[in-house]
Amino acid sequence: MVSFSAAAFADFLAEDDDSAVVMLNLLRFDPDGGRERHLEYLRMAEPILARFGAKILFRGDGLPVLTDGEVQAWDVVLLVQYPTRAAFKEMVDDPDYQVAFQIGKSSLADIVLQPLKQSARLM
Repeated sequence: MVSFSAAAFADFLAEDDDSAVVMLNLLRFDPDGGRERHLEYLRMAEPILARFGAKILFRGDGLPVLTDGEVQAWDVVLLVQYPTRAAFKEMVDDPDYQVAFQIGKSSLADIVLQPLKQSARLM
């Protein structure tokens, strides 16, 4: 099921909003046409993302996992950059995005959304 954790979303929005955030999307598709519906979602969502200053930095198909242990393979990984946390929330609330989101949601068997912020340089 694709839904936000209300507490995690509130905490995410409560943090400082002065820099870009990158959203890591780990996607596993519904085996019955999920990949095709996801491509339809992307066609609808990309112009909406642009309207909110967001852009897809990377989209790649998952290859076999190379590590031992509990293996969690993903069909696709996306990195999407938003100018601010508020821009992400405004986009999620946008009526046009909600239409696209229903198609995107129907394409998925599983998803992880992990916000990322720039780390301090090591050197």
